[in-house]
Amino acid sequence: MNRRKFSKQIATGLAAIPLIGCGVTSDTISTNNVKMQMKVIKPKRLKKGDTVGLIAPASAFKEKTYKNTIENLKTLGLNYIEAKNLHKKNGFLAATDQERVADIHEMFANPNVDAIWCVRGGYGTTRIIPMLDYDLIRKNPKILVGYSDITALIHAIFIKTGLVGFHGPTMGSTMNPYSLINIENVLMKGDSKIEIEYFDPKSDDHLYSPYVINPGKMKGALVGGNLTLLAAVAGTKFNWDATDKLVFIEDIEEKPYRVDRMLTQLRQSANLDKAKGILLGVFDGCEKKSKDDSWNLKEVFVDRLSDLEIPIFYGFSFGHILHKCTIPVGIDASFDTETRRLTLLEACVV
Repeated sequence: MNRRKFSKQIATGLAAIPLIGCGVTSDTISTNNVKMQMKVIKPKRLKKGDTVGLIAPASAFKEKTYKNTIENLKTLGLNYIEAKNLHKKNGFLAATDQERVADIHEMFANPNVDAIWCVRGGYGTTRIIPMLDYDLIRKNPKILVGYSDITALIHAIFIKTGLVGFHGPTMGSTMNPYSLINIENVLMKGDSKIEIEYFDPKSDDHLYSPYVINPGKMKGALVGGNLTLLAAVAGTKFNWDATDKLVFIEDIEEKPYRVDRMLTQLRQSANLDKAKGILLGVFDGCEKKSKDDSWNLKEVFVDRLSDLEIPIFYGFSFGHILHKCTIPVGIDASFDTETRRLTLLEACVV
């Protein structure tokens, strides 16, 4: 992910964690080829009139983004509380590391906050995830939504606590009807089985044209997010494992050779060959320039992934695009490369 344009783990055991308050199910994670039982915590569903805590855990945001935030909250029928340091700016960060950590803790601890929504991604969450109080978060489970750089925050919290997080539009995003319907279905209705349909923008741009690399049906617990962040945590205590998972990946403004480099890193660090399937979003701005001596984006995906012999689909409706759905991390799901339908096989909220 190009930081100049966008201001955007399974490594530790969770076998015996005290769980408080919300829905709990069992799941299995695989770390360094050792399988362990973990508990998955499902947060309380969101309702019209609930209060959202607004945070900026990565980069600062511009006035237009804040205006979008307020309009989106009104459209969704939600009230809001701003974190203490929400409007601060510290270089290319939203605030200091300590202030951004304090804001996250504040929103999880505040009993008047029903869910936590990131205003923007950008860069910065990898700096703060070692500093978080995961016991506090575990004891106060809430919906957390964001994408891009927020990938690292969502995964760190899931790894350390088992709390399901949501890869979806930041509150400052431009939300269209497709995005709004998916937010309502996933976070508010939260039925035991939710169908997320592929959105066809009917664009002539081949980046928005879906294609199948390996056909088939994939089924497993969802894990993934932004490719840059998934690669950034490799070799850390927040490393993640694709074993038996349905992996979803997206990115923006990365040259094909950089996409190749990061996929290669994940093959060597995250057991991609042991995944149940890979669902790729729309990689906007990642195509080669006409003058470049390079593979195009599709050729990179085919070269790096087709030999894994698992179902792989490119072009589902998530990522740095207008038409993006909301995907829960840690929830069992299935995807059929023929029907282009992502099915959540269990409720992700209670």
